Amino acid sequence: MNTSDTDIVIVGAGPVGLLCAYLGQLCGLRTTIFDSSAEPLKVGRADALNARTLQLLETVDLFDELYPLGKTCNTSSVWADGQFLSRQSSWWETLEGCLHRHFLMLGQSHLEKLLDSRLREMGAEVKRQSPVVNVQLTGDGCVTQLENGDQIRSRYVIGADGSRSLVRRLFDISFEIERPQIVWAVIDGVIETSFPKVPEIIVFQSETSDVAWIPREGNIDRFYVRMDTKNFELEQAIAKIQRAMQPHTFQFQEIVWQSQFSVKESVADRFAVEDRVFLAGDACHIHSVNGGQGLNTGLGDAFNLMWKLSMVTRFGAPRSLLQTYEHERKPVALSVIETSGELVRSTKHSKSGTHAQDYVKIVQKRSGQITGMGIRYGEVGLAGTRMYDFEVETGSKKTRIYSLLNYAQFALLIFGEDQPRLDLPDFIQVIRISEEPCEVGFWTKHSPYKDQALVVRPDSTIALSIPLDQVESTFSSPTFINSLWSIPHE
Repeated sequence: MNTSDTDIVIVGAGPVGLLCAYLGQLCGLRTTIFDSSAEPLKVGRADALNARTLQLLETVDLFDELYPLGKTCNTSSVWADGQFLSRQSSWWETLEGCLHRHFLMLGQSHLEKLLDSRLREMGAEVKRQSPVVNVQLTGDGCVTQLENGDQIRSRYVIGADGSRSLVRRLFDISFEIERPQIVWAVIDGVIETSFPKVPEIIVFQSETSDVAWIPREGNIDRFYVRMDTKNFELEQAIAKIQRAMQPHTFQFQEIVWQSQFSVKESVADRFAVEDRVFLAGDACHIHSVNGGQGLNTGLGDAFNLMWKLSMVTRFGAPRSLLQTYEHERKPVALSVIETSGELVRSTKHSKSGTHAQDYVKIVQKRSGQITGMGIRYGEVGLAGTRMYDFEVETGSKKTRIYSLLNYAQFALLIFGEDQPRLDLPDFIQVIRISEEPCEVGFWTKHSPYKDQALVVRPDSTIALSIPLDQVESTFSSPTFINSLWSIPHE
């Protein structure tokens, strides 16, 4: 038996666990991630990154490599009997502070592959074929035991080990599952059809809306087919697609991946145990795939949690900061359940018999949740909201404000010409954005935060908005740094 030490043990090397490990490494934490699999996912599962996730990926140097691999999509349309009925994309046009008004249709295997590679480069590769069998709390941390008998001591453990989470079960965390008796087939493949192929999500209206066509990267397309029984053959699902596309022809030239899922809905009673063990992703919330929120919500968990662990571990923040993880993320998970639940039920139940049109209207109504851009952690003012994304210039070059952020630090963004004298701790970077063209530094004529200073969390959420003439007095206050840990401020 071997015993080793690390800062954080992560159980599960799906996209959420991999991102937790990657973010931890960026923050200077030692992470050790275990998984029973032999390699990263190759095909299947989640199929889209939403607008908010794309913003966050910019802050951690993942956006540029992933973005060219995917296919952009911001439109949903409804068809019936081979005829176009309606098209909707207006919700994207109303989003403020969003440069990429679309989903990036991209299988989660691409994200897993990139994260797996980055972790190897960092010397923190996944310990594969290494099942975890037990986690115990100690006086000052945790002890994780592997199937081979090895033990790992750590400050924290993150259970990112999916809907059947061992970590959740070990700590007897309630996870009551509701099953609305809705079963879907999922088929990824290369298709041949006389139907006009367009880069948009198509919902087909027949007796119900039981077929959806999702564009994917490369030459792959995905189909969701509601079957409502676990006992069906692939040919039956394909027959439903063919019926929905009539009078057009349709067939698969190649099937890359297929699966079925029964809709399950649940949110864990707790997301943390004694500020030492945390759940993230499917380990603490599961729901229908409708709306494409599962992967994005799990990634949001990782972005919310890891900087807090870093601030407590490396910069002396109180452990009470860790309690804000559940406080902020559990309401998001409950909202996702509500949104995806309304969407999936609309495919089967409609008072007017207009299932597909109902579906698209729900997407429009809940677009803030589905795009990720409406999620906030505060109820009043700017505190707890996402920082807007916009272009800034430096010299003759343009860049995004998000590309200037560093996930390992808070940011103090000063929008204006003031040069306040500040003595700041290492975990706060200062970024000045002038309102007039300048040869050195950054500037923009289109700032949404004119004559303000923003304190922005590592997850690009606004912690505090300050008038420029109050910056020096605010930061010189002996209680200011401590007040950061109780964010968001009103």
